[in-house]
Amino acid sequence: MQLLQASSEALIKPLSTVIGIVEKRSTMPILMNILINKVGSRVEFLATDLDVEITTFVDLGSPDSNASFTVQAKRMFDVLKSLPSAAETELLLEPQKHSSDAERLIVKSTGSRFSLLTIDAEQFPRMDKPKEWITEFTLPQKELLRLFSMVSFAMAKQDIRYYLNGILVVMEPGNTVRTVATDGHRLAHMALSLDQDLQLTEEKQIILPSKTVVEMQRLLDDSDEPVKISVGERNVRFEFGNIEFFSKLIEGRFPDFRRVIPQDYQTQIHIKREQLQRCLQRASILVADDRMHGIKLKFEDNLLRIFAQNQEQEEAKIEMEVNNPDAQELEVGFNANYLLDVVASARSEEIVFSVKPNSSSSSVLVTIPDAENFKYVVMPLRI
Repeated sequence: MQLLQASSEALIKPLSTVIGIVEKRSTMPILMNILINKVGSRVEFLATDLDVEITTFVDLGSPDSNASFTVQAKRMFDVLKSLPSAAETELLLEPQKHSSDAERLIVKSTGSRFSLLTIDAEQFPRMDKPKEWITEFTLPQKELLRLFSMVSFAMAKQDIRYYLNGILVVMEPGNTVRTVATDGHRLAHMALSLDQDLQLTEEKQIILPSKTVVEMQRLLDDSDEPVKISVGERNVRFEFGNIEFFSKLIEGRFPDFRRVIPQDYQTQIHIKREQLQRCLQRASILVADDRMHGIKLKFEDNLLRIFAQNQEQEEAKIEMEVNNPDAQELEVGFNANYLLDVVASARSEEIVFSVKPNSSSSSVLVTIPDAENFKYVVMPLRI
């Protein structure tokens, strides 16, 4: 049975949308597959790992026919990528000689013919969707992307405190949404005021898994196109363009981020972001292989000196000018990567270090001028 005829490029696009969550190795071989549903000229591609489910569709204007099957995702993707992008590609389902055998998906294009094993669509697992949502609201893609990208670098990675392996999303009565991430050594916070009421009587907090955050950042773009967000007790759904992204939530209690963000740091040092980034990159060369990536920052009047020393006693000293109006003197150690993460994400001309006078053991608050809703707290290192 002929399923469709289109360029390989037209088929690669929806496949690349869903393939990011497909399991590379699984005790359930079906999870290495994608589900393809065809109804008329509309073709739907679906992938899941049982914690996340993503669906996208495309109308290929192909001959009307109905079919539903699964095929190994990476293999099909690699086959299509190997074909000329503009060449017409034909997909067919071919029954086997014995009725007990699975159908084969035939991929034909420019003198090439591939026969791929399929698994019955009825065996493909689907995640349970809630019948009701606690709240639903809409954000432009670029705003949701900013909420994620400004904090995601601070997520923990495979921490035994499982609730840190993701992003906290806080929805407050009224129109405020916050995102927070921490790995226990640093914390990033971003807030946004919506142009709509969240219809909540009390604050609602959810924790998005890191896989959900990473995939959403890959799929979102810097546009004003809307994203509809539906929040349930144990699930969240994002709908935008021709994509539906459904995810379980992490259960657990996230740390009280409001207690971590300092309120009494009056001394502020203004630093050129790109210049600081270049200086940190140079200094971090020597400590790239060290476990803590430790460097020392020494502020004197309007001068910042950055020191790095590794286990082989190799040393680096880098200087740059800063705006230190209080002539604050401070010497403090940091993980270089923690500072590089925030200067890479800020995308501003300046960043501001807020510190407690004469203290090398207190955290440092990093902010961005004219963006009071972003706050980054990083703990010092003993060097």
